[in-house]
Amino acid sequence: MSATVQRLPTAALPEPSAPAAVVSFPSTAKPPRSLGKTAARIAANVVPPLVVIALILIVWQILCSSPGATLPAPTQVWTDAGELILNPFFDYGQGDIGLGLRVLTSLQRVAIGFGIAAVVGVAIGAVIGQSIWAMRGLDPIFQILRTVPPLAWLPLSLAAFMDSAPSAIFVIFITSVWPVIINTAVGVRNIPQDYRNVAQILQLNPAEFFARIMIPAAAPYIFTGLKIGVGLSWLAIVAAEMLTGGVGIGFFIWDAWNSSRLSDIIVALVYIGVVGFMLDRLVTAIGAFVTRGTAAN
Repeated sequence: MSATVQRLPTAALPEPSAPAAVVSFPSTAKPPRSLGKTAARIAANVVPPLVVIALILIVWQILCSSPGATLPAPTQVWTDAGELILNPFFDYGQGDIGLGLRVLTSLQRVAIGFGIAAVVGVAIGAVIGQSIWAMRGLDPIFQILRTVPPLAWLPLSLAAFMDSAPSAIFVIFITSVWPVIINTAVGVRNIPQDYRNVAQILQLNPAEFFARIMIPAAAPYIFTGLKIGVGLSWLAIVAAEMLTGGVGIGFFIWDAWNSSRLSDIIVALVYIGVVGFMLDRLVTAIGAFVTRGTAAN
């Protein structure tokens, strides 16, 4: 008798589940900038000015190479004032120093005069901007005073201080303070009312409102005034030093004119232009850093 084996039904095995989908988030890291793109970007900013400068030098050389030319050609400037270009920091004693040291002397006066103008201008502008009556009463006066040429203040400053150094600093201050005051006042007047409401809700005292609300909100206007003021400061010190003497860049130009050294004057003008450009870019960079995320309203 054969036994039959009964097979029990087997449970169906579950099918293997599909692999879980992997969710990938976009990377926030910036892709590295290729060297070629960086070089192209630098070349786009550097090459055009170099081409323009080369064209100017060529035209200048052609126009001033004739025997009857009254101004020296670029090659003559290099021959006459090459040391001033290649060695700007020489010091032979008794005031015979290079243009680099003369520029540093002038920059020291600019730093003091413009620094005082920046502090005073922002403070007065903030006070005036808070009062519409002060704005209406003082703005016409400021607009008149800011049009006075820098050298017009020099006789009064010499009479008051009886010394050339503080007189030059005062001329820098009185020339550059007006755009700082006016732009700061306008910036404070344009602070959004919502900011003032927040200050009232937080019960900020005047000092806290000035530091945490007023200055950040008016910063774009303030740095516009500072940018104008630093340019006026550099113009003022060159003009003042021509009359007050000393070892600054302005007196060097006047002394070179009296000695008929036109090549030295041309080199000094290049120094003045380059330093003025650097001052403008410096204030612009500081302003862009401070005012990042804000905009003039």
